[in-house]
Amino acid sequence: MSTPDEPGLRALLVLALAGDNAAYAEFLGHVGDRLRGYFRRRAAAFPDDVEDLVQEAMLALHNQRHSYRSDEPVTAWIYAIARYKLVDLLRSRAARPALLPLDDDNEDAAFMACPAPQVFEARRDLVALVAALPDRFRLPIAGVKIEGLSVAETAQRTGMSESAVKIGIHRGLKELARRVRGGA
Repeated sequence: MSTPDEPGLRALLVLALAGDNAAYAEFLGHVGDRLRGYFRRRAAAFPDDVEDLVQEAMLALHNQRHSYRSDEPVTAWIYAIARYKLVDLLRSRAARPALLPLDDDNEDAAFMACPAPQVFEARRDLVALVAALPDRFRLPIAGVKIEGLSVAETAQRTGMSESAVKIGIHRGLKELARRVRGGA
């Protein structure tokens, strides 16, 4: 049984939402296979957790199936839910979400391919750029944008006010953009 492409998955989910139980079972089977591959690549440090991640993501998909809008790509919706589950795992293990591959514009490709070496080089360059920022910018960006903490958690961790964290992120991102453009 081959895995259907985006239109095939979308058609199965639309039929399932209309009450077709056979289409729903087929949809879940295909999605489970995709999720398994996705989590194996991205949670390689936690191979014993792959099946748990698949089950948690499948349960979340089931519970959130009413939120799917049939005019949007189904793989983007699946990928978003899967990514949240993966980030939850990494946070629970005190790992950094920065270990995740960067999102592709083509969400379906995110299920099918590992990131190219350029992604790792870009991440390394980004980490170096962020590390060169003053603490008032670096700490908020590292906490919220890299580690995935909330503004409140970052404020508590850094001793900054929530407002200062938000301002630090905004100004720090502007400074990063300026440096990337060559204005360092």
